[in-house]
Amino acid sequence: MKPTDLPQMRIPGAPTLSPDGTVAVVAVSRPDLPTDSYTAQLWRVPTSGDGEPTQLTHGWHDSAPRFSPDGRWLAFLRRQDKGAKPQLWVLPVSGGEARRLTDQPLGAGAPAWAPDSKSLAFAARVPQEPRYGTAKSGDGETIGADGEPPRRITTLFNRLDGLGFFRDRPAQLFTLAVAEGAEPEQVTDEPYDHGDPRWSPDGQWLTFASSRRDDWSADVWVCRADGSELRALTDGTLVAALPRFTPDGTAVVFAAAELADPVLQNDTLWSVPLAGGPARPLLDPERYHLAAPGGDLDATGDGVLFTNEHRGAVQLLRVPYDGGAPTVLVDGERQVAGFDRDAVVIAGPADWGELYAGERRLTSFSAGQEHLEQVEITTEAPDGYPVHGWIVRPGGEGPHPVLLMIHGGPYTQYGWRLFDEAQVYAGGGYAVVYGNPRGSSGYGGAHGRPIRGNVGEVTATDLLALLDAALKEPGLDAGRVGVLGGSHGGFMTTWLAAHHGERFKAAVSERAVNAIDSFAGTSDIGWFFADALYQGDFARQSPLTYAGRISIPMLIMHSEQDWRCPVEQAYRLFVALKRNGAPAELLLFPGEGHELSRTGRPSHRIQRFDAILDWFGRHV
Repeated sequence: MKPTDLPQMRIPGAPTLSPDGTVAVVAVSRPDLPTDSYTAQLWRVPTSGDGEPTQLTHGWHDSAPRFSPDGRWLAFLRRQDKGAKPQLWVLPVSGGEARRLTDQPLGAGAPAWAPDSKSLAFAARVPQEPRYGTAKSGDGETIGADGEPPRRITTLFNRLDGLGFFRDRPAQLFTLAVAEGAEPEQVTDEPYDHGDPRWSPDGQWLTFASSRRDDWSADVWVCRADGSELRALTDGTLVAALPRFTPDGTAVVFAAAELADPVLQNDTLWSVPLAGGPARPLLDPERYHLAAPGGDLDATGDGVLFTNEHRGAVQLLRVPYDGGAPTVLVDGERQVAGFDRDAVVIAGPADWGELYAGERRLTSFSAGQEHLEQVEITTEAPDGYPVHGWIVRPGGEGPHPVLLMIHGGPYTQYGWRLFDEAQVYAGGGYAVVYGNPRGSSGYGGAHGRPIRGNVGEVTATDLLALLDAALKEPGLDAGRVGVLGGSHGGFMTTWLAAHHGERFKAAVSERAVNAIDSFAGTSDIGWFFADALYQGDFARQSPLTYAGRISIPMLIMHSEQDWRCPVEQAYRLFVALKRNGAPAELLLFPGEGHELSRTGRPSHRIQRFDAILDWFGRHV
């Protein structure tokens, strides 16, 4: 794979299955170079396997499809052009044109159908005047962001990377009748975010997640469909998401981690009674973890469906409502990326994701996609701890130069799926080594916790063990090794360059945490994340402290609008290296945030790949 092959990626989202189970609809997105954006359309797929998938819609960006319970309607989100906000549309399944339902100034969220198929619920951000285009100048022109009054900030939790400030545009809940001419009715109006609404089986209640404290907590809430009888079902000690009523309507199941440790703890499955009472986990919080990003759960008549991370895979589990042992429905060296009952999107090492009914593959969205093999490796750290990862080799016998690639998080996982990063670097002639050292998710809570308070040293032990195991494989050149990573991976790249620089010829550190003290005060999450992970002596654990030891060439890459690891993190490292005489360059991407490598402009993603390959081509 070459950087310019990025538009070949066809990535299906979560499917929706018709009530009779005969048809699934799925959105398929792809990068679009001419517009330097992303486009997506809906595809109709017969679940019998008879007949080919057909494109159902031709909008600029159509996503989040949902069949109505009676099967008459398909609701979805549509952005009509590159710069438009997503709005709710509905398409008659029997035939006819799609009809626009909303005109929310900041866009609408994904739809949730009422049981009677007559109404939808959704969340949408409501701007406070005079912000976000709600104010006009004396000549009638809309006042831009630069002309708005100053913000008065009183809470630590006030902004998010990729979104920006949110206290002055809280996400509210709305209901909307599907009947032509109906207008949305606002259900909530408190100055807090409300998200992911779902209806009770009798259509009388809504459940949703909302954060109403100046911390990282989020509670499960319920209210009547008209907004009355609002109350919380959880007590502020959890970080809750994805609430769903059980089929009998007596409880709500949801994903959550305990607030006491929101950084290195599993988001597992919980249940709480609608009538009131304590929440309880349905899965072992030490063992089971909701897949991230894109994990989901659903309450069905047979149990709760839950996507679970497991050693680089993402399983689909069915969990009994009494909390008994789960049944594994989808397993193996692959990742469940979305589901609706028996319709499941699964991504594997050879494709970006395909739609399945059971074990029968229904689509070939990745047909013709060339790829290099992902080979599993396992080894032990010097203390005997197991380390798990993979190698993607280029073609030919070698010896090939090697790149050690480190994931962010740190509580995330690399896994069993086609990965553009590994494929592009291997396509450029490098053997790519990557894995899940201690601190990663997918291996139980005990695998994550050992790095707390000593992140660099513990993680480096496992990463170097993985690298040493890979270098024993035939065709890899131990004398030509580079290291790279983003976010926490950038933290570890800088750490390794300083503490084990003799192992590497060059490094690329991207969107990194380099100085924990300033990260704590400038990051959107730093005010709680720094203490939870690094615990105490920030200087000792900061890679910047050891910048004077770095002598290998280092490329520092960052986005100008990154609020997760603000750009000052890059500048502080760059200035320290240049003052010390180390060979360093700084590459800044305008208009991008922390997610550049995954959702940035396609042109910037290609330029990023080109810069990384150029840097290692010069120095490795």
